Amino acid sequence: MLISHRYKPLLYQTLNLVFRRTPQLMFCTSQSHSHSSTVSYLINNLGFTPQAALTLATAKWFRFSTPQKADAVLAFFKTHGFSHSQIATIVSKLPAILSSNPQIILPKFQFLASKGASTHDIVLVATRYPRFLRLSLQNHIIPTYGLMKTFFPSDEKTLSCILAYPGSFVDYRFLKNTKLLADAGVSNSVIRHLICVSTRVLMSSDLRKCVDEVKKLGIDPSKVKFAVALIAKKTVKKSLWDAKVDVLKSWGWSKEIISKAFRSNPYYMLTSKDKINEVMKFWVNQLGWDPLALAKIPFLFGYSLERRIIPRAFVLQYLLAKGLRNKNNDLSKPFFISEEAFIKKFVECFTEERSQLLKIYYEKKGCS
Repeated sequence: MLISHRYKPLLYQTLNLVFRRTPQLMFCTSQSHSHSSTVSYLINNLGFTPQAALTLATAKWFRFSTPQKADAVLAFFKTHGFSHSQIATIVSKLPAILSSNPQIILPKFQFLASKGASTHDIVLVATRYPRFLRLSLQNHIIPTYGLMKTFFPSDEKTLSCILAYPGSFVDYRFLKNTKLLADAGVSNSVIRHLICVSTRVLMSSDLRKCVDEVKKLGIDPSKVKFAVALIAKKTVKKSLWDAKVDVLKSWGWSKEIISKAFRSNPYYMLTSKDKINEVMKFWVNQLGWDPLALAKIPFLFGYSLERRIIPRAFVLQYLLAKGLRNKNNDLSKPFFISEEAFIKKFVECFTEERSQLLKIYYEKKGCS
């Protein structure tokens, strides 16, 4: 196959540069010829630039058997709905695919198709994660699919999850960690939550240590809260975790209070350090309220300061000042309920104060 005239000067220039920098290649005639042939193939058949083709061809882990075998692989992909650019993407990520046997790849496509996957779905999985093409059908793909199916009510739901997070489907740690959680007594609903929300946890290393830590905190492994705690523990870097702890301590929270709040609602440790500090500032400096009260409602840190916390807090402050609400009343409900329920229970029910309360609420919310 001939190299396009527009690429020849650049190719020769690139090859000469490599040989000048690596003169031992000049003494390996067969190897040089092999690289040149491979470079030509990658340029002419897949549209690689000379530099990209040479980089791939000279890589230690690259294997290119014969043009005929590579032609068969490319023809196979084209027959199964892959575009030219998608095939090039796969080869750039998994160059060994050019030496593969298409008949070994085909059953993997057929398996996904049997579960309801469309041609587009299969192309998506293979292009985004070409390693799927090298996985064993019997030892990985079928067992992983079967395990995922136990957490979803149908093939349709299982397949939707795989298409949304194909990385988990091809990662060996996913299968191992999912089994680890099940063996540790973690409920299917918790594992399903992790699959849908944070596959990163299921593809992490040393998950057992994290599971043991969360269990020691007394968080029930049958509750979604357990999944949130795992996500927080595995995704927040220690330096950032410590920084959040320092912020909380600066507002008077002790180590025990921080731990108790985490057991109550682990989601708050997924909130940014700055957000935690801003909520504390407003709560203490503007409202004059006890910072320790927030330890009983740590979910508050996850809400919008401007759209929820500030307008509702000022309404409550007004009610307290007027003696219309007891300061010992539960603080969680006013912030937790929907906006419609809040207006009904904390604004409209106070007939004489209704107009003033509405004015406070909407002004603080930034509504004209």
